[in-house]
Amino acid sequence: MSKEEQKLALAAAKQRLVAEGELHRLTTLHAKMQLRQALRPEALLHGAVDHAVGVAQSRLGGLLSPGGLSQLNFKTIMPYALTVGSFIVRKRLYKPALAVAAVAAAGAAWLLRRKRAEVEDDAGVDEAPWE
Repeated sequence: MSKEEQKLALAAAKQRLVAEGELHRLTTLHAKMQLRQALRPEALLHGAVDHAVGVAQSRLGGLLSPGGLSQLNFKTIMPYALTVGSFIVRKRLYKPALAVAAVAAAGAAWLLRRKRAEVEDDAGVDEAPWE
């Protein structure tokens, strides 16, 4: 190689190294900015809520599928019941817990009554009871 070609090769290598350094600096700066954004309180809260929703969906998602409630038994409900009960006792949330339980019971009774009425209506439409 001639001296000119060596100078051109050296200049090209130098240019490539400068470009790689620039890219490295930019990616480092981008990572720092992403970290700064991720550590803001709003982002942390959003991440925690997303995680809690994901856990609830994975744990309780099977209950909403057809036949999901038939899988419930004492062994599967007890850990959740103890956790909720202990939280209620620790925070002294007796009255709000009773109010939520009453509303849930009223909603369940309404749903059962509505379902039973739909079943009776479907059975009554086919034929009259005196026939």
